[in-house]
Order: sequence, then structure tokens, then C-alpha cells
Amino acid sequence: MKNHIIQLKKELEIERNKLLSHPIYAKISDLAGLQNFTQIHVFAVWDFMSLLKSLQINLTSVHLPWVPVGSADTRYLINEIVLGEESDVDEQGNRISHFELYKKGMVQMGASTFSIDLLVEKIQQGISIQEAIREANLHPHVQSFLEYTFEIALHAPIHVKAGVFTFGREDLIPSMFHQLLDRLYTEVPEQVSTFRYYIERHIEVDGDHHSHLAIEMVNQLCGDDDGKWEEVLQASKKALEMRYLLWDVLL
Repeated sequence: MKNHIIQLKKELEIERNKLLSHPIYAKISDLAGLQNFTQIHVFAVWDFMSLLKSLQINLTSVHLPWVPVGSADTRYLINEIVLGEESDVDEQGNRISHFELYKKGMVQMGASTFSIDLLVEKIQQGISIQEAIREANLHPHVQSFLEYTFEIALHAPIHVKAGVFTFGREDLIPSMFHQLLDRLYTEVPEQVSTFRYYIERHIEVDGDHHSHLAIEMVNQLCGDDDGKWEEVLQASKKALEMRYLLWDVLL
């Protein structure tokens, strides 16, 4: 199975490098650029949570009466990831989800949360996700990005969901982005401290510990089935391509 992971990462290298070299990063040079970036990126932070919860629904028992579901190993892996994503800590040590922490950073820097708030509000009103996406007046690329995520979350086989979660939703952030945050933190710490903390926390938790847990989860779900690994590869490629189109919105 280790060989499957190595081959999968190799096959995805072109898409990953394209994301790292997307021209949008060179254009984010000041606070206004960062504000615009977060107003689009927040949709990827939000729907990532839905993809995560779809995995928890499939891999654990979330209905009554409780019965054991699947492997205890995969239950542990997904529950630990959910714990960190849904109830991490902010700078003051208060419990908060990564999505709420991200929005907190947006508010602090003066970025508008109107579009994401409108989408979430429509869903809270009981409108279906497909209809809510259409009614939120989002850019077509943002709509397509969200529609693909929920197509996977709602209808894909569990190994494909896990694969897209692990390999197709990587937040690849080049060094120039970190340099910008460091500079802005020096200039206006009162406006970017929360977002900078989010990025650091994201790298520490999601990019390290959670990524290893997620890879192990995919290993367990795909096993030595070459057909499953190929399905994971194709779905993950498309997910990375959809992220590239999301960045195109900002251009």
C-alpha cells in the first residue's frame, strides 16, 4: 500500500505544482489583496468541513440505536480529525472550529463575510445545498467548486471521499504567501494576527498530524485494490483542478 501512496502523489505532482505557481499568489501584495483572497478561499474552508463530516457519517455510527460500524481503526482516524477541525483552539485557548477561526480572522482584517454568511444562512433555513449555491449569486467557478465537493460528499464511494479529502483538497501555500503574512503582521498586527495564527495552526495540525491520519485512512479503505486507487487518483486530480479554477476567480 505504501507503493500506492508514492505512485498517487507522483501522479498528482503536475496539478500540485500548478497550484503552487498560480499567478494569484504574486498579486497578493497588501492587506486589500489578502482581504479579497479570503473572501473566496473561505468557501474552500467551509465545504472542507462538510466533506469531513460526510466521512464521519460513513465511517462511524451517528444514528440511534448505536451499532459498531466498520473498522475501529478508521473510526479512530476520522474521529480524531473531526475533533481537531471542529473544536480546535483560538489564540486565547477558546474552543473553535477552523471555519469559525478563519471567519474571525476575516472580520479582524476587514474582509467581507457577506457571501459565505448568505450561503450558510440559506442552508440553515432548510434550503438544499444545490439550491443554496444557486441562490447565493456566487461566481460560476465558485459554484462549480462547491458543486463538485458536494457531489463527492453526497454520492461518491467512501474510499473516493477519503481520497479527495486527503489528496484533492490540499491547501498548497507557497513561501511568498508566508512572507506577505510576516510583513503584514509587522505592519498591522492588529488586523492580521488571527489569520496568521490560523495559517500557522493549519500547517501544524492539518498539514502534519491530520495528513498522516488521513493517508492511513485511505490506505485502509483502498487496501490493495488497484481499481479503488485509480478512482481516488482521478477524483483527486479533478478536485485540484477545481481549486485552480477557484483561484482564477481572484484574477
